[in-house]
Amino acid sequence: MSPQEANQLIIQTLKTIKPLDGDALERAAKQMDGLLKPPGSLGRLEELGIKMAGIQGNNPPVCASKLSLVYAGDHGVVAEGISASPPQVTAIMTRSICAGRAGINALAQKAGAILKVIDVGVATPYEEPENLIVRRIRKGTGNIRIEPAMTRDEAILAIATGIETTQNAIGEIDAHLVGIGEVGIGNTTVASALSAVFTDQDPSTLTGRGTGIGKASLKRKLRVIRDAIKLHHPDASDPIAVMAAIGGLEIAAMCGAMLGGGAAGAMLLIDGFISGTAALTACAMAPLVRERMVLSHMSAEPGHRAVAAKLGLLPVLDLGLRLGEGSGAAAVMPLIEAATTLLSEMSTLDEELIELQDPS
Repeated sequence: MSPQEANQLIIQTLKTIKPLDGDALERAAKQMDGLLKPPGSLGRLEELGIKMAGIQGNNPPVCASKLSLVYAGDHGVVAEGISASPPQVTAIMTRSICAGRAGINALAQKAGAILKVIDVGVATPYEEPENLIVRRIRKGTGNIRIEPAMTRDEAILAIATGIETTQNAIGEIDAHLVGIGEVGIGNTTVASALSAVFTDQDPSTLTGRGTGIGKASLKRKLRVIRDAIKLHHPDASDPIAVMAAIGGLEIAAMCGAMLGGGAAGAMLLIDGFISGTAALTACAMAPLVRERMVLSHMSAEPGHRAVAAKLGLLPVLDLGLRLGEGSGAAAVMPLIEAATTLLSEMSTLDEELIELQDPS
């Protein structure tokens, strides 16, 4: 699609995102309190089931179809020596996921989720598997320390690609639950820069060791982030410009995936730190989309807590995960499914009293 068509798709998608259904929320909450249990005794499972009802505008809600999306892209900033892994690992991991050999494959399969992998910006040439969705905007981003990550048109195309691929995937299986993750060597550096802009915090409180860099590399990483922000002066009030200046192709596509999934009526499972910065960007573009988000887990990356606080979301799990790939989102899918079944499979106290009085 052209940048003009992509921009129109984004505009239309933003208009389509609606608040949760208040009537469905009220009905679900009332029913949840009347189930055969002390009110609130199932904790956040109750909250998640009610939220799904509000998202779907239906009580009881359903969670029969689950989708896991992984967006892949490279980052020019790896030239600054900020990663323990070479950039070729992005291509290796993309192929491995397509072949069913990665962590996300095991977790998505266990959750019963359909997994799709989308290459929006892998730089290293590789043999493209048949089940890979190739929507490459460019081969990796620019080095944000010395140049913009991408042009504004490229950022718009990446966001629109996320919208389109997500809505196509949702339509194929009528997905109710969408987990959104990524692969991209160097992306914790970019995520730290993005989160510093959107949370208005100093990068030193947000920047971690990523794939396992040492102390010297961590200092270099922090210096690179500061240099990038100083060079580009990104303004959080223009989230597309922020993404173009210091973002990533896969992060922009994940932002689009969240917007597209929200417009299509799905619950959105945010993964870790990288996915969280995409969520910050999506919420800056469409604040209502936050109502459809669930923070699947709290990453071990230090910046994730600031991202979660800015989003106003509590994690479902806190297991010290930092793999990416949408792995935390997939791990929490069975809990979301369980939460939705409370409203459809549990009896109410009133129903049980009637049966007790009239056992026939």
